[in-house]
Amino acid sequence: MDLLTVRERGREGQLMQDERNGELAEVAESDLMTRRGPFRAVAFRDLYDGNEHLALVRGEPRGQKDVLVRVHSECLTGDVFGALRCECGAQLRSAVDAIADEGCGVLVYMRGHEGRGIGLVAKVRTHVLQDEQGLDTVDSATALGLPVDVRDFGAAARVLHHLGVESVRLLSNNEDKVLALTAHGIKVTGRVPLLEPVDEHNVRYLTAKRDRLGHDLPHLGSLG
Repeated sequence: MDLLTVRERGREGQLMQDERNGELAEVAESDLMTRRGPFRAVAFRDLYDGNEHLALVRGEPRGQKDVLVRVHSECLTGDVFGALRCECGAQLRSAVDAIADEGCGVLVYMRGHEGRGIGLVAKVRTHVLQDEQGLDTVDSATALGLPVDVRDFGAAARVLHHLGVESVRLLSNNEDKVLALTAHGIKVTGRVPLLEPVDEHNVRYLTAKRDRLGHDLPHLGSLG
C-alpha cells in the first residue's frame, strides 16, 4: 500500500492506498505509552466500512513472518466497563500482554463490531432476553430478527497489509476469523489460543460460543 500526504480543510494526515482495489483510508500515527510500555498507535478511517479502527503496533513487523496478531472486535461493556458475562475485556488485556512479551506484534481493534456487528443497543436488548428468558447469545439475536454475525474483517486485512505484515500467528479461538482473514489475503500460519478463566458469569456465553459458533474452547471441558 502507498501512503499519500493530504492537506485539506486545515487537516494534515495520510491516505492509505490499497493497490489491489484502489480504496483509500485516512491514517494517523503516534507513539502511545501503555501499562505494558510503548506501542505505536495507527488510527485509520476505512472507506469501505466507514469506521475508524486502531492498530497497536509493538516493534517493527514490516517484512516479518509469523507476526503475533490479535484482531479484536469492539465490546464496550467488556473492554471498557469490565462486564463479566463475556471474556472480551480479559482477552483484550491478555492479547496486549502477549504482544508486549513477544516484543513484536499487532493488535487491530475493530470498531463497528459491537455484538458481532449488530450494534450496542441491539446487543443490550439481547442481554435482556438472555437474563429474562434464558436464551443464549445466538438465540437472543435471532429472536429479535437480527443476524448472528455480520462482522467484516476486510479493514483489519487492509491495515495489516499497510503495516507490511507478511504472515500472522493469530491470537484467537475462532477458526472463522482465520478463514475471514485468509479470504482477504492475509496468510495465517498458526492460531494461538486465547483462553480465559471460566466462571459462573461467563460459562453460559462461552458454552454457546463453543457449541453454537464453533469456537475452540477445550478448557470448558464438560461445563455448560
